[in-house]
Amino acid sequence: KHAQFKVRAGEQFALETFERFKKRALFDYSENRNRADVSGTSKLSHALAHGEIHPRTLLADLRNIPGHNVFRKEIAWREFYADVLFRNPHTVNDYYVPRFSKMRYDKGKDAVEKLERWKQGTTGFPMVDAGMRQLAAEGWMHNRVRMIVASFLVKDLHLEWQQGADWFEQCLSDFDPASNSHGWQWTAGCGTDASPYYRVFNPILQGYKFDPDGNYVRKYIPELSHLEGAEVHEPWLLVDGLINGYPEPMLDHSKERDESLRRLEEIKEK
Repeated sequence: KHAQFKVRAGEQFALETFERFKKRALFDYSENRNRADVSGTSKLSHALAHGEIHPRTLLADLRNIPGHNVFRKEIAWREFYADVLFRNPHTVNDYYVPRFSKMRYDKGKDAVEKLERWKQGTTGFPMVDAGMRQLAAEGWMHNRVRMIVASFLVKDLHLEWQQGADWFEQCLSDFDPASNSHGWQWTAGCGTDASPYYRVFNPILQGYKFDPDGNYVRKYIPELSHLEGAEVHEPWLLVDGLINGYPEPMLDHSKERDESLRRLEEIKEK
């Protein structure tokens, strides 16, 4: 059972949101768009997904505002994925690169339990858990954090990307089939122009880099709100880090990264 989200809708609100974005965040968009702890994105994904504003409307009004080139590229990614799915409709739930379907993924009871901890935000990795809890509470998640939790599911938990994509479909208020499926496949290394599979996001380092003061983690994980600054990203290293019931890491990231690379070797084209 998911929370009930209140989302303002309609073209007028979308246009107002875009105006605020141009004045507030577009100038620094290239620097701040990956920061989970600041409001550096357009917040227009919901409006775009539901047809409340057209990408051409955004492009036509960008002109030469500083930061516009990076924002244009993000819109282009969205339209590119829409075209890929239109021409390859099976990739909404199937591998764009077929050989990845032959990779060894975890199955059975252990896999089910791992998936559930990921969904509930109790993996013991603060950046992952903050993202999953934001998703449950708000029906939205910062795009950088979407990549972090996706990499964790596929390359640390060794589960198929479709399981994560299905959960996003259930939870996201800005769900878009093309962006969702191909965003997941990009991170999983099996999509179009994908991030190489051997690029495995380190959830701890990602936290230090994109939530440098720990404000994002503290906002969504109250069990860690007593910790200051960036120390929130490795609470298990502190004497009082886990006193409020936050779990220890469910796995050793370095070991699971190595395991992912071993599994990749098994499906490499000879």
